Amino acid sequence: MTEYSQQTRRTSDANNPRIVQEVAERVAQSVGQVIIGKRNEVRLAILGLLCKGHLLLEDIPGVGKTMMAKALSKTIGCDFNRIQFTPDMLPSDVTGVSIFNQKTMQFEFRPGPIMSQIVLADEINRATPKTQSALLEAMEEKQVTVDGVTYPMSNPFMILATQNPIEYEGTFPLPEAQLDRFLMVLQIGYPTPAEELTILSAQQYQHPIQNIQQVITVDELIRAQQAVLQVYVAEEIKQYIVAIVTATRTHPDIYLGSSPRGSLSLFRTAQARAAMAGRDYVIPDDVKALAEVTLSHRIIVGSSARVNNISSRNIVQDILATTPVAGSSVR
Repeated sequence: MTEYSQQTRRTSDANNPRIVQEVAERVAQSVGQVIIGKRNEVRLAILGLLCKGHLLLEDIPGVGKTMMAKALSKTIGCDFNRIQFTPDMLPSDVTGVSIFNQKTMQFEFRPGPIMSQIVLADEINRATPKTQSALLEAMEEKQVTVDGVTYPMSNPFMILATQNPIEYEGTFPLPEAQLDRFLMVLQIGYPTPAEELTILSAQQYQHPIQNIQQVITVDELIRAQQAVLQVYVAEEIKQYIVAIVTATRTHPDIYLGSSPRGSLSLFRTAQARAAMAGRDYVIPDDVKALAEVTLSHRIIVGSSARVNNISSRNIVQDILATTPVAGSSVR
């Protein structure tokens, strides 16, 4: 038993990691039929789902961002909606609208596409800030308010947003408040030549998404999400997480560091990674593996660092290299 494992455990929690591990493996194998050769990216997306978080897929067109969202929803059997963001969209196009029914003489709520379990917010940065802000309440509080009436979101609820990091014409950069609500920011990247050959063969007659079957139920997913919360995190690991996030607020190349929500995101994703590995306790490697994808989008790099082409991901890597785990030293 490692120094980070819990010394005494409750019997009811003994099989929790196994539940998470089984759910993650089944979903990963199914989604892997569509997203070829991107096992790590697929597992990170599943990790976000297990943490009840929202993901921003930031990559060039055509690498599988939309297919990732569709495949996830089909493997779980969740309701799926796609919102294609454009500059002329209104907030009501996202959340829904109240319409007066002349027969009943009452207003009726017509839910918008956000009222679903898995929502693909395609090219989210093409919407105006006013429309983007319609997502804030749903992402953080799992509810939307229309005409003074609050409507709860479905359970589970996850937003997978996409944006193209290259094309800036006709786009509106996501504000810090919105970026902070994303659990992780992921890049899928190009496939290798061998993987691209496999993609060509797999799509010769039809797209593999047509053959994706439901492999877990919504109830199984919810149980796995609850099991993640039971994963033990030692005090030293908590101190390590806080030390990393604190370092983003004092680093000389950073204008604005991560918020406390960044600490919570790193804490929760580390729990999920441990459970997916079959452990019921978190180790430092879990934190190190997830710091970049959970914190880099919450950091604003200083102007002098940008001139020198220093990115937020470079800074997080530097912080990891210089921040010791509580009770140990940097090697």
